[in-house]
Amino acid sequence: MARIVGDLVPEDDYTHPLGPETNFNESMYFNFFDRDRGIGGFVRLGNRANEGRAEMTVTLYLPDGRVLFSFARAQIDDNDAFDAGGLRFEVLEPTQRLRTTFEGKVLELEDPRAMGDPRKAFAESPRRRISLDLEHEAVGPMYGGRANRSEGELAAEEQFAKAHYEQHMAVRGELRIDGDSQPIRGHGLRDHSWGPRYWQAIHGYEWLTLNFGDDFGAMVSVIRRSPDDERTHGVVVRGDTLDPVTSARVSAEFEENGLYHRSVSASLETRGGESLEIRGEVKGFIPLRNRREGLVTHIGEGMTEWRCGDRVGYGLSEFLRQVK
Repeated sequence: MARIVGDLVPEDDYTHPLGPETNFNESMYFNFFDRDRGIGGFVRLGNRANEGRAEMTVTLYLPDGRVLFSFARAQIDDNDAFDAGGLRFEVLEPTQRLRTTFEGKVLELEDPRAMGDPRKAFAESPRRRISLDLEHEAVGPMYGGRANRSEGELAAEEQFAKAHYEQHMAVRGELRIDGDSQPIRGHGLRDHSWGPRYWQAIHGYEWLTLNFGDDFGAMVSVIRRSPDDERTHGVVVRGDTLDPVTSARVSAEFEENGLYHRSVSASLETRGGESLEIRGEVKGFIPLRNRREGLVTHIGEGMTEWRCGDRVGYGLSEFLRQVK
């Protein structure tokens, strides 16, 4: 069993009782990156059982720049499992080992930026059939909390993730594209949250996940409730040791539209007195969005090659912006 940091219990790896809020969301997310093959991606299920649906996302970055992508609002009747739209998450050993599988068709995006216009991308992109089967094993503690105090003070429509935790993982398994097998060996990060959520509840954020091997990883998030309310969170993970980030400065270079990021820099200070300078180059990018009641949220997803000193790793840089 992996070490737990925070007011969590092993049973939190399973789903939780469905809350009364219309926008109650329980989501689990896994990203993974095989640096030797240049393949990466992430999968997510967000159960919104009170709305009768789950948000299912599969995103796979290929070495030649293509992205395989699927999104569905799959029907669900309860919050008993993460199993919808062909995507399934299974807890093999709480806190330590989990399995993700997907069977189904995905869009093949030669130019992933086509997802800036999802209707056109879904209408014009060819489909591929894929099978994904991955096992994720802990290479660090499970860290987070069951009750975010600042979220609990907000109305349901203003909340984003009342309970939340993350964990760095080693990953191995197989990806099959139209029957062609690709082994996956690498690292990634998982997260799990539950409680009321609207994507429009916050002004913006930068979320960086970094894996340099079994012995070294990091996570940084800079969250803005409003332009004047910025909060920084993060950890540096070295084996079972977790060193909280006390300050972080994150900057980025963007494409001409000022929205799609192509490189990231981060300067970190930790409680233990460590200073880290990190540089990231986006190797694969796809713009996603969420819409509600005329509001549009942009979520830029970048598969990123990270450099910290003489170490090279991979992970995700995710930028959220409210654009309408």
